[in-house]
Amino acid sequence: MQITDYQFGRIEIDGEIYRSDVIVSPENVVAGWWRRSGHNLTIADLDAVLNTRPDTLVIGCGYYGRMQVPAATRSFLEGKGIRVEVGTTTDAVRRFNRLQQRAARVVAALHLTC
Repeated sequence: MQITDYQFGRIEIDGEIYRSDVIVSPENVVAGWWRRSGHNLTIADLDAVLNTRPDTLVIGCGYYGRMQVPAATRSFLEGKGIRVEVGTTTDAVRRFNRLQQRAARVVAALHLTC
């Protein structure tokens, strides 16, 4: 999967445009990803991510970085052997594109707005 464009509220992945939060794995895109607590990423929000069995999870916290990743969520993922990288969605898109060329199982969970 290649993310070719990201703007506030819009992302293009392999030529397809999405306007809601997404989870991007090497095999597919899960559109309409929703978090129970909005701008707070909890363990319960990660079922679709865990099903992809990532080695690395790149989390995009929004254009302005407003989504929070609590220490408990990060610890949970790291306890499963998943390397976690967190940043604004702009940075996360760049990082995902770079990492997927080198790493085996890179997955991105991307909040597209705030």
